[in-house]
Amino acid sequence: MPHIYALVNQKGGVGKTTTAINLGAYLAQLGQRVLLIDLDPQANTTSCLGIDKHKVKTSIYDVLIEGEKPADAILVSPKLNLSLMPSSPELSGADVELVNELARETRLKTRLASLKGNYDYILIDCPPSLSLLTVNALVASEAVIIPVQCEYLALEGLGQLVQTINRVRSALNTGLHVRGVVMTMFDARTGLSSQVLAEVRKHFPGKVFKSIIPRSVRLAEAPSHGVPISAYAASSAGAQAYHALAEELLKGDQA
Repeated sequence: MPHIYALVNQKGGVGKTTTAINLGAYLAQLGQRVLLIDLDPQANTTSCLGIDKHKVKTSIYDVLIEGEKPADAILVSPKLNLSLMPSSPELSGADVELVNELARETRLKTRLASLKGNYDYILIDCPPSLSLLTVNALVASEAVIIPVQCEYLALEGLGQLVQTINRVRSALNTGLHVRGVVMTMFDARTGLSSQVLAEVRKHFPGKVFKSIIPRSVRLAEAPSHGVPISAYAASSAGAQAYHALAEELLKGDQA
């Protein structure tokens, strides 16, 4: 059975997509069979891996709404040893289309059942909202990974996210839990980053990953080249941090 993790934070710009892509890329580099699912209508994961979202033939939208086979929507990069189920602009209407469907919250979980023997990790990049798409990801996942930006107001909205996780756990997915919090955009030159880190550790005791992602120009540049940081600037501080995060996650899961 694969580890299925939803990367969630309803606050935008916290490094959620960057974490999904680079964590997935380094897990693949460590020998894991990895599938990224772009569940965000903005399709940033898709675009950041060099795929034109307007030219995607079969996307997660077609799997969720049109009933297409999940395997038919998967794109594979042999160079990165990484698989992607891309997003497309049509996904922006999925919340409305799912409202009147039976078992609307479990649609993604049902669709992914046929893929579970094919992967060691399935990482779901969620939209920056607590929408029906995000609820689908929470129901389909064993746990959540929460990227949190090391800046002022970082904790804003996290209480609401935890409440949503608790509601999904009580009603739809009893095993759901927080796998860990990833601190992103850490700037060692400022006291603020250290203060935010301390506050998050206080709110999520024992749940904050030791690997901290620094603020990095190279991480910001990599998406424009359509590759993860591992294929763009492998020796950069950001690359080393995500490599360490992947090793930390893998070691913890294997233990």
